[in-house]
Amino acid sequence: MKTSSLLLLAAGCSLVLGSVCLAPQALASEVRQASSEKQAETAVTFRQSLLQLVRSNMGPLGAMAKGNIPMDAEVIGTNSKRIEFLADMMHDYFSLDTSAFPVETGAKDEIWQNHADFTRKVNDMVSAAADLQTLVANNQEGDFRKGIGALGATCKACHDDYKKD
Repeated sequence: MKTSSLLLLAAGCSLVLGSVCLAPQALASEVRQASSEKQAETAVTFRQSLLQLVRSNMGPLGAMAKGNIPMDAEVIGTNSKRIEFLADMMHDYFSLDTSAFPVETGAKDEIWQNHADFTRKVNDMVSAAADLQTLVANNQEGDFRKGIGALGATCKACHDDYKKD
């Protein structure tokens, strides 16, 4: 392959990788206002569904960390992969500010006022889920409880600041 072709290929790969790596940070500044109450209600329904899926995958992990059920590396791996994927989706589903409409939501309005912080917290969740997968892949059973705790702490950090009681 000629040098110019290799340079073009490298530049294209860098552009694609840069876009992928920066995507969550870019999304943080792309918050839009809901244009109607119906649009706001739909967004809230999707968010709540997404968060229920996170909850359903976090539940067994929490039970393992508390010693209520035995540690199961396969479940930990599967559920942490799901949580990573779902958490990454939060960037899209929380890009529509619904606070201008009287919709029932568990989110505080502060989520829109501090969206960059919210985005960091979501990124922390994505990272903690990926870290937990690494522990499973490396058979670090002695660190599973700690990894689950770190993932749970990212949930708590967001709930403390952005979830209504």
